[in-house]
Amino acid sequence: MRLAIYPGTFDPFTNGHLDVVRQAALLFDVLVVAVLQNPAKQPLFSVPERMDFIRLATHALPNVEVDQFQGLLVEYAKLRGAAAVVRGLRGVADFETEQKMAQMNRHLLPSLVTVFLPTSPEYAYISSSLVKEVAAYGGDVTGLVPDEVAAAFMARAQRATDGTGRGEA
Repeated sequence: MRLAIYPGTFDPFTNGHLDVVRQAALLFDVLVVAVLQNPAKQPLFSVPERMDFIRLATHALPNVEVDQFQGLLVEYAKLRGAAAVVRGLRGVADFETEQKMAQMNRHLLPSLVTVFLPTSPEYAYISSSLVKEVAAYGGDVTGLVPDEVAAAFMARAQRATDGTGRGEA
């Protein structure tokens, strides 16, 4: 069984992320979308909320699992017995950053391969931070995030902006 990990913060999980998941799910027996617990970031959604959103968006993909991890990705990859790490690329700038991380991961765990998947052109401009900014100013995020998460995302983003509650459901 070939297991791959698609790691990220996924705050929020976008249609670009979903596009990469769909591509990777065709290539591996099991794809684990692994939500990073990063104490250095101030996420809009909690890890359990992000995991729930990903589960909703990927429910039709039977070989996709959702999990969480903290610390080094290579340690999590060893724990899960992963053969590969999946990374989505929107453009050349992403490749330069991702290549450095892939090389470090390869240094730390030589058996771990990184697979780069280009995002479909219609999602290449989407980033979680841009989506959060659009939502914070009341913009329409339709088509940017999966339909299953759009309403909850918009409500949270607007509450965070007007100061009525970051981190509440």
